[in-house]
Amino acid sequence: MGIKVIITGATGMVGEGVLLECLQNPAVQEVLMVNRRPFALKHQKLKELIAQDFLKLDSLDDRLSGYDACFFCAGISSIGLNEAEYTRITYDTTLRFAEKMASLNKKMVFDFVSGAMTDSSETGKVMWARVKGKTENALIRLPFKNVYNFRPGFMKASPGQQNVKSYYGLIAWMYPMMKLFMPNHVLTLQEVGRAMVNSVTEGFDKQVLEVKDIRELATLLNDF
Repeated sequence: MGIKVIITGATGMVGEGVLLECLQNPAVQEVLMVNRRPFALKHQKLKELIAQDFLKLDSLDDRLSGYDACFFCAGISSIGLNEAEYTRITYDTTLRFAEKMASLNKKMVFDFVSGAMTDSSETGKVMWARVKGKTENALIRLPFKNVYNFRPGFMKASPGQQNVKSYYGLIAWMYPMMKLFMPNHVLTLQEVGRAMVNSVTEGFDKQVLEVKDIRELATLLNDF
């Protein structure tokens, strides 16, 4: 039997890329995507739960129980937001969701999509990096089987993705050159998704994963 996974953020680029990898990965038995709005994708492995407010989940305990992993890919840019607003969305919402997962699934692995140059000290000058660092640190303290904070750089979309920002097409052509000259700054979303699956089935010796660590984890072989 494969693993059962919850994914948030499937209506965004990163979450959708991770979702597509999970659906084709033989190590994954079932995927529940928890979305704020419906996503018109059908697959025999896939279920959907609409939760418009991640801070209000108490009525959904039975739907969120019995899972091996949560891949938290929901997120938002800090552009145009002050620190209080960004903290409410990035820290408060993520921690509330994670706390609910930890209470319902004692042996769960929780993977959080953070960002390159996140500030683990929580004291730097860059607002979003401080908030992401605070979120990473708080997640590690929760009683999960394990927590992995993913810090990907530029990510290449997977074939067939629907949820890709308009600006992505303007820079995607640079990926081959970036991979050649800056290999520790770029990944494919297939690699990110595969690394997340492997974090559950194989484990890893770091809880904060930079690009090179994500790529290494993605290459591990499992028994499925």
